[in-house]
Amino acid sequence: MTQPWKNGGGVTHEIAREESDGALLWRLSIAEVTSDGPFSSFPGLARILTVIEGAGLHLHTPEGRIDALPLAPVGFCGDTPVDCKRIAGAVHDFNVIYNPARLSARVGRPATGITDCLQGPGRFYACLALSTGVSVDGVTVPRCGLAEFDHGRVQCPAGVAALLVRFAPPL
Repeated sequence: MTQPWKNGGGVTHEIAREESDGALLWRLSIAEVTSDGPFSSFPGLARILTVIEGAGLHLHTPEGRIDALPLAPVGFCGDTPVDCKRIAGAVHDFNVIYNPARLSARVGRPATGITDCLQGPGRFYACLALSTGVSVDGVTVPRCGLAEFDHGRVQCPAGVAALLVRFAPPL
């Protein structure tokens, strides 16, 4: 689902989400960043942002600058005031927004070859294929497609980009 940013400054393509008791538990989305400006605020939530296309972003916060560079996840509080400056041109970024009181999240690149995603209490995963060749338990994930699962094997050939999100009980 495509929707305008909460602050009206751009668009987000929501890929998946879960709510619990009428409140957001987690959301995965891809944002189109075509201009500089403030980020939307998500009070009480946490955010992990990963640049998936473009040169990157300089995120200016009261605590200092965060450099969001290609395929290098950065995390921060959802209510942190952020002013974004694009490094060079438009950017697409993958966002994981979640309730840290209810779960923890990590984003990383799966290893070349096979990554085992183990089953555990409250643990689940999402794999975003950024190019062709990624599969989960032998099922190909299309480019820009998402696989959600509670355990399995992610296969990622050399030179193929993907992002793996791991959700678990809060730390």
